[in-house]
Amino acid sequence: MKNRTVINIAEVAKRTLSLEATAISDLKQYINGDFEKAVEWIAECAGRLVVSGIGKSAIIGQKIVATLNSTGTPAIFMHAADAIHGDLGMIQQDDIILCISKSGNSPEIKVLVPLVKNFGNRLIAMVGNTESFLAREANLILNTSVDQEACPNNLAPTTSTTAQLAMGDALAVCLIEWHGFTAADFAKVHPGGTLGKKLYLKVGDLSRLHQAPQVTKGSALKEVIVAISSGMLGVTAVLDAEGALSGIITDGDLRRMLEKGIPGESVTAEVIMSTHPKTIQEDELAVNALEMMRQHDITQLLVLKDKRYIGIIHLHDLIREGII
Repeated sequence: MKNRTVINIAEVAKRTLSLEATAISDLKQYINGDFEKAVEWIAECAGRLVVSGIGKSAIIGQKIVATLNSTGTPAIFMHAADAIHGDLGMIQQDDIILCISKSGNSPEIKVLVPLVKNFGNRLIAMVGNTESFLAREANLILNTSVDQEACPNNLAPTTSTTAQLAMGDALAVCLIEWHGFTAADFAKVHPGGTLGKKLYLKVGDLSRLHQAPQVTKGSALKEVIVAISSGMLGVTAVLDAEGALSGIITDGDLRRMLEKGIPGESVTAEVIMSTHPKTIQEDELAVNALEMMRQHDITQLLVLKDKRYIGIIHLHDLIREGII
């Protein structure tokens, strides 16, 4: 077994991060007319952006495709090696090709580029060598040159792939703003998981899972206890004679009443209710309900449809749905 080289792990890690941070910062000098034209072409493209690459650049390309698709820009990935074995068939007339390569001189790239040009598609090169074959043949160049790799041998793609990823993010964010892609748009393509729920799950979706416990201002203590117990939420709303919301009673309010020694026989809901309860509209996002609960240090909100009480949303609902 080869002897392990003694290193200062923290220093190596910090050096790596510094090199990659510097490389990303240096990319700002390459945001030029070609970059702006690339954003315009992709934004106005009647087809899709076909992203291709080889090796580690291919992996970065797949991530860029995923980011673009999730933010409103249609994109597909075509591996440069597979392209010449049939995958070229995925390229359509109106597609734009983005080819990613550090050297720009890989054998697969040299085979692929002439074929793409023969199709008549526009070619954008994301390349680390502006004198390369790919750079010379491309219509536009996104320069991702780096001074050195973080790898101590200056061989393993590290800093260069970080630069490619960052340039891809710069493209994606420009396209997001170009298209006016909103959080609501994002929710449409991210319906699954916690992220999706934060973007689309409404208060009303959760409050409808429960009863809407309620009593009137004149209800006796027994009725109040029954309402709180039946709802299993530790709370009931208090309505006036016209059905308008007047207050709220929690199991905590009942405990405080008992601690004060108030005779239960003559107590009505109006005596023990808290006025001005915290409320939220049914069409608000559930994540906004969570923020209100945190702000006021409470565990439930009364849900309204316009001004009419229709139910309750509880902290446990948000926990169950993974909003927290």
